[in-house]
Amino acid sequence: MVKQMENTAARNGDTGTLGKAMALVEMVADAAAPLRFTDILNRSGQPRGTLHRQLRHLVEEGLIELDTDGAYVPGLRLLRLASRAWSRNEFRQLAAPHLQVLHDATGETVHLALLRGADVIYLDKVEARQAVRMHSLIGNASPAYCTGVGKAALATLDDAEIRTRLDAVKFEHFTDSTHADIESLLADVKEIRQRGFAFDLEEHQQGICCVAASIRVVEQNLLAGISVTAPAYRVGEGVLEAWTAPLLAAAEAICRDVMAGLSPRR
Repeated sequence: MVKQMENTAARNGDTGTLGKAMALVEMVADAAAPLRFTDILNRSGQPRGTLHRQLRHLVEEGLIELDTDGAYVPGLRLLRLASRAWSRNEFRQLAAPHLQVLHDATGETVHLALLRGADVIYLDKVEARQAVRMHSLIGNASPAYCTGVGKAALATLDDAEIRTRLDAVKFEHFTDSTHADIESLLADVKEIRQRGFAFDLEEHQQGICCVAASIRVVEQNLLAGISVTAPAYRVGEGVLEAWTAPLLAAAEAICRDVMAGLSPRR
């Protein structure tokens, strides 16, 4: 995730004070374990004095906190803001009933994600009924080039736009099925456009497959995706294809409700 954050900053030329501060907040929030000052210093590449000041300001604002061991963790103010943003997100609220319908039809995990640059941000999910599930977190980002929701959303763009979005992205080799470069991705995108939905066949996580469809409402500047995800051993021949009818119906219903219920984005 830190690599994705650095790539995003490089693409946007985001070197200002606010951008650096937000990068620190995201670094702390994304860390699997609390980060000490030396951890952040090594990852951020910022001068020691500058980093001390920025961290102090973020602590004062309640966006990050020091735990009892002197390591940095997300602050309560950040958690409150995240909770409010999630609960009040109009798109998520409009999509929620359709996610549930899709879940009822498939019994598997359903995801809703937004395309942001070269990544997808998971906005909502409905867990599978089975004991073995995909462990994903709302708010997490994943590369668009190796996820079903990401590829479905990218496929609604022309090849030139896809190249622009992924120009600074290093194609990480997550599994043996991960796309190695932009040309491999574009060949997949061509097939996605022809059939109307995308597959993730263990491209991002070994043992995990999904089928996904795009959600695009140009009037609201909205580009997203919806998917059904399951362990590979539960996805026998024809299972993913069998899910495409309720998947596409859900995507169409979400687009319809978004057009009716969201104000245009500026």
